[in-house]
Amino acid sequence: MSTPLGLSSLFSSRLYTTTPSAFPIHRKEFNRRRIILVTAGGGGKPTILVAEKLGQAGIDLLKKHANVECSYDLSVEELCTKISLWDALIVRSGTKVGRDVFESSRGRLKVVGRAGVGIDNVDLAAATEYGCLVVNAPTANTVAAAEHGIALLTAMARNVAQADASIKAGKWMRSKYVGVSLVGKTLAVLGFGKVGSEVARRARGLGMHVITHDPYAPADRARAIGVELVSFEVAISTADFISLHLPLTAATSKMLNDETFARMKRGVRIVNVARGGVIDEDALLRALDSGIVAQAALDVFTVEPPVKDNKLVLHESVTATPHLGASTMEAQEGVAVEIAEAVVGALRGELAATAVNAPMVPPEVLRELKPYVVLAEKLGRLAVQLVTGGSGVDAVKVTYASSRSPDDLDTRLLRAMVIKGLIEPISSVFINLVNSDYVAKQRGVKISEERMVLDGSPEDPIEYITVRIANVESRFASALSESGEIKVEGRVKQGVPSLTKVGLFGVDVSLEGSVILCRQVDQPGMIGKVGSILGDENVNVSFMSVGRIAPGKQAVMAIGVDEQPSKETLKKIGDISAIEEFVFLKL
Repeated sequence: MSTPLGLSSLFSSRLYTTTPSAFPIHRKEFNRRRIILVTAGGGGKPTILVAEKLGQAGIDLLKKHANVECSYDLSVEELCTKISLWDALIVRSGTKVGRDVFESSRGRLKVVGRAGVGIDNVDLAAATEYGCLVVNAPTANTVAAAEHGIALLTAMARNVAQADASIKAGKWMRSKYVGVSLVGKTLAVLGFGKVGSEVARRARGLGMHVITHDPYAPADRARAIGVELVSFEVAISTADFISLHLPLTAATSKMLNDETFARMKRGVRIVNVARGGVIDEDALLRALDSGIVAQAALDVFTVEPPVKDNKLVLHESVTATPHLGASTMEAQEGVAVEIAEAVVGALRGELAATAVNAPMVPPEVLRELKPYVVLAEKLGRLAVQLVTGGSGVDAVKVTYASSRSPDDLDTRLLRAMVIKGLIEPISSVFINLVNSDYVAKQRGVKISEERMVLDGSPEDPIEYITVRIANVESRFASALSESGEIKVEGRVKQGVPSLTKVGLFGVDVSLEGSVILCRQVDQPGMIGKVGSILGDENVNVSFMSVGRIAPGKQAVMAIGVDEQPSKETLKKIGDISAIEEFVFLKL
């Protein structure tokens, strides 16, 4: 069984505890031990290398606590040569901190600070493997990014960039550059986090009607700003303007594509100050040429900088800026201070919520809980994919059934992984043991836990885990419990996490690859029909099981597949007359 993305970053960071290694570490001690970070420096000040330009306020703060050197524009070879002399490294987006850097540090490098939000340029797996904590600065540039989004919105609506270029070329073309008004228009904000909510607030001040799609947007915060929470389909089909504020994840990659553009209102205008890969750039070019999209304002691109003859950049209906979202003097200083505080704190042994990988836990605890950790994350991923509508997720209940006493079962890892499965796929935050509760609270998601004490041998730590999401609509009605909550349940069978219950239906399918759930009329031949369709399309089936209420009545079939079936294949399954509903869930 493969390890899920991000699992190693929860456990392998080279941190030490105040418990001497000569003594055994018991589960009951885990809550009481303080985690500290040991720095190499012979008792003197730690050393920090700043490899890209940082605001002076941040440099001044660093120098109060460490010996600092600023060396910019280092090649990979130069960085690898120098890195063994430093306890911490601070970079922006231009420096690649790959495995070779961590190998060259020979264990000296303890902290990497990324001055900004994204950490695409840092090899997290290598950092964790070599015992290096990675921290970022996710909040200081919020206002700057929101202001730039509004600047692009208004500049696009009034053709400011094109008219400026025209008049500087000696032309006077007032009739060509007639714009559109913002007042009374509908703006769809996709992603209602820090930046998205600030854009919504400012757009309301411009007289726009603002709607948003974000499954984790707290309803009370949206109402307070005067924003309407809607489904993704409603957002893209009714908006006059769309502003993107989504992280680039597997779920959001090329979210705006030929299919979604076709469902938009003709003449829609699009702003992107988030991540370039959220838009399929070739599809956007086609949408601009066909008139589906009237204009686009882009601050980010799939490849940065874009090639000189990039057709999208050169398109007359596109306003483009070179990733300036965080580029204000105030934001740069704020990011500098935020990352300096995070790095200094990490070198002191403080673990803030900006950490993107987490400390090591006792090896025997990890060994015992590892398959349940995988199960917890995948149940979270399954449950949140079943949510539909625009209400958002605000109440999640996790139940652990175990024969052990509460004092002998630390569930913090499991809770963190449920949160990781729920939030990380559509968030720019990396969820770990350090920040999971903080991130959930910040997004208005209340996580409650329940212990169900069973009779029997406590040899296995957990019998099963149940995840329930309340107050939401479900894409798959059969996943609802008697109380109307989305409910999924899983167990570890022979070391393999398995889905064992969906709503009221018992199933048995390994949580590897992806899952198709079908509600059907219970009749002979259904497994063969679905299996044949998948086989004809070369989709490998790993597991298949059927849970039913009673013979001849309704049943739920759970199918584990190694590859994602095409839309045509899924349609063929849905067209089987006995199938009443189905859903594809990606793990």
